[in-house]
Amino acid sequence: MKWFKMRELVEAVTSVIKGPYTHPFPAEPTPLPDWIRGKPTYYADDCIGCGACATVCPVRAIDVREVVREDGVPVRLLELHFDNCVFCGDCVRRCATQKGIRFSDEYELSGFDRKEMIESVEKELVPCEICKTSIAPRDQLQWIYDELGSMAYANVSVYLTAQERLGLREGVPRDDRPLDRTDSQRILCPSCRRSVTLLDEWGPIQP
Repeated sequence: MKWFKMRELVEAVTSVIKGPYTHPFPAEPTPLPDWIRGKPTYYADDCIGCGACATVCPVRAIDVREVVREDGVPVRLLELHFDNCVFCGDCVRRCATQKGIRFSDEYELSGFDRKEMIESVEKELVPCEICKTSIAPRDQLQWIYDELGSMAYANVSVYLTAQERLGLREGVPRDDRPLDRTDSQRILCPSCRRSVTLLDEWGPIQP
């Protein structure tokens, strides 16, 4: 019995001298490993707004909406509700650019307002020059152009969008005139592209 008491006394004295064995969190930040899955974070310069992250999210924690800003520019808004996120990493693994959304080292995510638990990014949309329907984010079309190289010239809308970025083309306003073959050299949605192609191949459809 005396031996056990002496051992406890030695342990107590050792603890007083050396201090606690546990890490002094939250007084000091906890050292983080490189593989930590912290809060998923969007990187606007690398995200192209394609929405692949939302498609693969198993808990549907990412909302994709198309809205019009106050200045009248249509944008695609991606919102990740990390209060619903299970940190599985599918959004990071399936990102088209592999850099648009990444895990951060931020792990203290508690709060009192769920409206503040949102990670978001917005991307300008390219509208069809005839029907004004949104085609895709401008950054996505530019990324496709860069990835395809010379093959991108097979898609008129893709290479015209790239020319706008280089300042080689400016959007030409179009009136309400009927479609003609000159409209083939415009940025068009698939539906309008089909109509212009059929018109060019077969001529006006007779009622």
